[in-house]
Amino acid sequence: MITKIKEEILKLLGMLFYFLKRITHRFQLIRWLILACLTVILVVSTYYTIKVKTSNIATLKASLSTTTTIYDADNHQAGSLYAQKGSFVELSDISPNIQNAVISTEDRTFYKNPGFSIKGMVRALLMSMLHRGIVGGGSTLTQQLAKNALLTQKQTISRKIEELFFAIEINHVYSKRDILTMYLNNAYFGNGVWGVQDASKRYFGKNASELNISEAATLAGMLKSPSYYNPIDHMQNALNRRNTVVNLMLQNKKITKSEADNAQRSVLSLKNTFRQKSGYRYPYFFDAVVDEAIHRYGLKEEDVMNKGLKIYTTLDQSYQKAIQDSFEIDGNFPATATDGVMAQGASVAVDPKTGAIRAVVGGRGRHVFRGYNRAMQMKRQPGSSLKPLAVYAPALQNGYHYDTSLSNKLQKFGKNGYEPHNVDNQYSDTIPMYQAVADSKNVPAVWLLDKIGINRGVQSMQNFGIKVPSDDKNLALALGGMSAGVSPLQMATAYSAFANDGNLPDQTYLIRKITDANGKVISQKSNDRYHRIISHRVAEEMTMMLLGVFSNGTAVSAQPAGYEVAGKTGSTEVPNSYGFGTKDQWIVGYTPDIVVATWVGFDKTDKEHYMHGISENGITRLYKSQMESLLPNSPLTKFKVKSAQQNEYASHTDDNDLKSSDSFQDKIKKGIDGLGKKVTEWYNDLKGLFKH
Repeated sequence: MITKIKEEILKLLGMLFYFLKRITHRFQLIRWLILACLTVILVVSTYYTIKVKTSNIATLKASLSTTTTIYDADNHQAGSLYAQKGSFVELSDISPNIQNAVISTEDRTFYKNPGFSIKGMVRALLMSMLHRGIVGGGSTLTQQLAKNALLTQKQTISRKIEELFFAIEINHVYSKRDILTMYLNNAYFGNGVWGVQDASKRYFGKNASELNISEAATLAGMLKSPSYYNPIDHMQNALNRRNTVVNLMLQNKKITKSEADNAQRSVLSLKNTFRQKSGYRYPYFFDAVVDEAIHRYGLKEEDVMNKGLKIYTTLDQSYQKAIQDSFEIDGNFPATATDGVMAQGASVAVDPKTGAIRAVVGGRGRHVFRGYNRAMQMKRQPGSSLKPLAVYAPALQNGYHYDTSLSNKLQKFGKNGYEPHNVDNQYSDTIPMYQAVADSKNVPAVWLLDKIGINRGVQSMQNFGIKVPSDDKNLALALGGMSAGVSPLQMATAYSAFANDGNLPDQTYLIRKITDANGKVISQKSNDRYHRIISHRVAEEMTMMLLGVFSNGTAVSAQPAGYEVAGKTGSTEVPNSYGFGTKDQWIVGYTPDIVVATWVGFDKTDKEHYMHGISENGITRLYKSQMESLLPNSPLTKFKVKSAQQNEYASHTDDNDLKSSDSFQDKIKKGIDGLGKKVTEWYNDLKGLFKH
């Protein structure tokens, strides 16, 4: 049966082959296919040859200092991600060890090939077919130079063809020594470092001419994936990759077996003597820009740093400089701990109408490229700065008003007997809401959250863009009790709704547009959008109360001279066993033009590292300093409302005036009535006199 089926299949295949043979012979299809293929090859070759010949390859070596440039919100140049791609050195100043390591790893036939490798291209083609898509690999050093210096990193057929033609032209114009020099000076080695000279300084604290075999193999190994194989972040990965490169050098007869064994046994001694160039003027803002380009727009770090891009941002240089300068003044911060550890800080400024981030400072002291940015990445408990979001806004939304009387008695809540205390230990039967906000009273906040319901507080938080974990859904939320915490950026974004008439920006962002070196748009931010989360009335009443925090409340010492600011302070206390002090201090303040959220504290809080004294004394100097420098450069839009305290004072004054006015009118009326009676009496007397 099976034999019969096979015979039938073979018979059908034979008939199909005979049919195709007749068709092909009759219409000469194979000849036409060959002609079509040759025509396509001719057209493609002509196109790319013209493109390469008109690209001025002769200036490539001189143009490798092209930098990625950052532009501010007004399209003025603000700096560069790297003042130079690297400290350019000639081949004579580069150790033969790194030259041999790179050639053995990346392109063994470098000195013999014409800029490309047929074997490598075939291997890459087979891998692409196997993975059903264009994959990397198979490129010579010259092709990699063409890709890194002239082309995009996209894995497409057209880019691979373009890479091939550029490599041939580069090989035609330059010597092999020049090509190797350009490659080593233009290669990316992770941690924001370009070129073998700066990489040698960054990882080993020495010049490129001084690299030994182990160090050279380590740097050469990083070229495959700088972020994965760099020894600072992934030492074991780096060692494994180094040993692989050493074996390749041995196979390529660049080192002896004894040298290979010694190199593989040696311990990597890391030392950083690299100094970043001055083009990185606003380090924390630029770090955040690089992160956004990578995570939001899908670019690679090496592309952002290497390709000479033009990145148009939301930066306001005057705001950024104001905040940076305030962070340089030690007197603006709490005292340094006895072991020399500084109190840290972070600030971020956001445009409440658009969500555009105008300034970012993520810490004090030495900056690390794409290191810990506290303004964006840190999560800390917000303390009382959360009250407007979790308690007062939802209460106003549900019928309460800024002057509603709240309970201020020392009391317990719920089945667990939760008993909050006011920081000043001052209590009363009731207190107006606006005064509870200004004085940051804890009992009224918890009482009010208990009245409106925790679910309303949680939902309000989510409306403001802050998720509340299940474990935090309790009355402690009223006082900022959050296990995960929040970042300064989250707080600034949330308070944008108060500054923007109840509307919250859909997204905060730093990048408006990215173009390549020739001006072609790579990525662009869509139109700014926002959505309403609280009513106009609630936004106004919240602003009335938060103005009072600066004019009459806990932030009065942070009030910038000559300017009105609304906002809220917050702090978290240390355990009683530590002493009297706090571990986190916050101020989130705003005008109609800008929201600035600032945090101060130690990265790690313990008995030796906390802020001594009252809740706000560690942050008010800093906040006042940066706002007094920042606000003069803002549009200075006035608030449309007065503080609740001013409003209440005016209301009482009007009532007294009204009472005084009524009393005066009564007196006039009585006087007129009395005068009328008197006139009548005089008239009657005169009338009687004339009668007599």
